[in-house]
Amino acid sequence: MTTITIAWIALPFFLGFVIYLFPKLDKFLALCGTVISGAYALKLFVENSPIKLQLVDHFGVILLVDQLTGYFILTNALVTTAVLLYCWRTDKSTFFYAQTIILHGSVNAAFACSDFISLYVALEVSGIAAFLLIAYPRTDRSLWVGLSYLFVSNTAMLFYLVGAALVYKANHSFDFVGLRGAPPEALALIFLGLLIKGGVFVSGLWLPLTHSESETPVSALLSGVVVKTGILPLLRCALVVEEIEPIVRIFGISATLLGVIYAIFEKDTKRMLALSTISQLGWILAAPVVGGFYALAHGIVKAALFLSAGALPTRDLKLLQQKPINTGVWIALVITSLSISGTPLLVGFGAKMLTMKNLLPWQSIIMNIAAVGTAITYSRFIFLPHNRQEEVRSNFLVPVIFLIGALVVTNLFYYEAYTVANIVKALAIVGIGCLAYVLIFKRTFVKLPRMLERFEHLVGFMSLTLILLFWMRFAA
Repeated sequence: MTTITIAWIALPFFLGFVIYLFPKLDKFLALCGTVISGAYALKLFVENSPIKLQLVDHFGVILLVDQLTGYFILTNALVTTAVLLYCWRTDKSTFFYAQTIILHGSVNAAFACSDFISLYVALEVSGIAAFLLIAYPRTDRSLWVGLSYLFVSNTAMLFYLVGAALVYKANHSFDFVGLRGAPPEALALIFLGLLIKGGVFVSGLWLPLTHSESETPVSALLSGVVVKTGILPLLRCALVVEEIEPIVRIFGISATLLGVIYAIFEKDTKRMLALSTISQLGWILAAPVVGGFYALAHGIVKAALFLSAGALPTRDLKLLQQKPINTGVWIALVITSLSISGTPLLVGFGAKMLTMKNLLPWQSIIMNIAAVGTAITYSRFIFLPHNRQEEVRSNFLVPVIFLIGALVVTNLFYYEAYTVANIVKALAIVGIGCLAYVLIFKRTFVKLPRMLERFEHLVGFMSLTLILLFWMRFAA
């Protein structure tokens, strides 16, 4: 299994270079890489035997693949496969497919890393690949959005790298466990980098611009898997260092509330989905021990939502309420909206119920309110007018059906959720959210300020978050 693991990590990078040698096979080679990743993830679930590899003495590299990693790897495989299917009949160049599979590989590597220095390398490679995909259209707007993403990402990694050095100074190792004996400033710096990279709480206010202005398939990749490269290390640290878990839970709750409040009042579909991502990432962190399953549920549904939103005639929700959309697109939006809201028979139901089961008492009320907020947010798609005459892009159908099928199949991962109490609770949350939308929020138009999304304010939030993290670790 050791050889298989190393080969699995190296394969996407190898395919990324081979694609340039055989450009006519670019789609097939990229798809081959994602299918192999999916098979590897399923193998982890079947065998359920964690593998920890230490490849370069105590300096790193430390790899850890277990069932938690499997959830994230499977998410990456499913989402990237759907994006490739979405782009299959388009005029995307060989460069696009090469960067997509390299991004896929660097994200997998980040998921497998269990030491701070090799994780740093994987995050930097994924950041560069993501930047190249964001800037792929080569327009002034896409270049500016890509550079903004790169600036924020590199600033985060600068903080992170200093924290990693402090961990090594204290323990002579980059292992995640080293946080236990490291000074408070080490945790503050590392967590700041990961919170920014993962788009958590105010550190995630770069998401609306980056995810909404990128091309549809790139938005699906960013929101479905790329942001999770910062989330899994946070979960790992919370699980191996007990005193860190409360900090992760607090940031999870804060992100959940911030994201859902912004998403409820947003009138741009892609911005709404990006703001909702901030909230959903909070759900993953709110209960670290089961965060992997929620990450899988969110990644699949958010990719499907972005691909479906890309088939809409406009991004303005006001206009969408007045002009009927294609019935097929509407059905896809309804199914995915119901899943993310936690409706039974879809994976979102099991993920939400499992998360709520593992919440601490002080979290329960807040998360139930946030669940209703999610239902309100996605009721906008459920109640859109629709008919069969509106045309839809031909490349939309196959990837969205593929992802919806994944929503149904992965629902079986936690079949224990199907109790009468859980089903009634889930339906009540969705029902209350729909009712609140129809009676109140459908006619409520509030223009939220976007000033906080500017680069200078994002840097300011980094400083404030760093101070908060230092205080939380010092007080723990």
